[in-house]
Amino acid sequence: MTLHGRKALVTGADSGIGQATAALFAEAGADVAILYHTDEAGAAETARRVEAAGRKALVLQGDVGDPASVNAAFERIARDLGVLDILVNNAGQAMSGMEVAEMEDARLEQILRVNLMGPLFCSRSFIKVRRAAGGRGRIVTISSVAEHLPTPESAPYGMSKAGVGSLTRCLARELAEDRINVNNIAPGLIQTPMTQQRFEQPEKIEASLKKIPWHRAGQPDEIAKVALFLASDDADYVTGQTWVVDGGLTMQWGGA
Repeated sequence: MTLHGRKALVTGADSGIGQATAALFAEAGADVAILYHTDEAGAAETARRVEAAGRKALVLQGDVGDPASVNAAFERIARDLGVLDILVNNAGQAMSGMEVAEMEDARLEQILRVNLMGPLFCSRSFIKVRRAAGGRGRIVTISSVAEHLPTPESAPYGMSKAGVGSLTRCLARELAEDRINVNNIAPGLIQTPMTQQRFEQPEKIEASLKKIPWHRAGQPDEIAKVALFLASDDADYVTGQTWVVDGGLTMQWGGA
């Protein structure tokens, strides 16, 4: 699979799945815009990996939940990197330990704005770019198995990920005539900075791994490889789909 000569934007590319995806895309021949929110050092490391692969890296600080920030990022990309071919909506926030009855409005709005509205805002700007260029292009969004499974004490997280699945299907139909493929990846437990706290608690991680038929966590590069396929020409006939990559977790859930 190759992305030779393509230009990609990966949001939340400062660590974990986003960083692995940006680096793999560069190895496949793409120049990469790296959008981060707070981890400047992580974004710099991603840029180093992209450049080590011989491709151009453009580092941008921004907030995907703020449409003005998204618009500014796309303007900068157009000026300094060129016309985007690929968008990977990866930026997101996790939450836990908050029942709906005790839900704080600010926390609810923050999760939905980043995890759901963020992909919508970025996709909206990307669609305009691709239509101006005559169509075609790839949108890949990273959601979670939480879009399929109940998420007690983190309902907004599950809601946001389920919404991303619906957004994927809606956009796939809207953009079919433009030949813009839209797909979604739903990872299970992946070892990233966002989940690292769980790995530092032996009892908690052991309980988690018992529920996964593969009995291990996934690694960021395993998600990045699926994203690479969906972003490549090899996936031209694939659109509107959610790819679950979870070591069998969602199959096991009913009997776990």
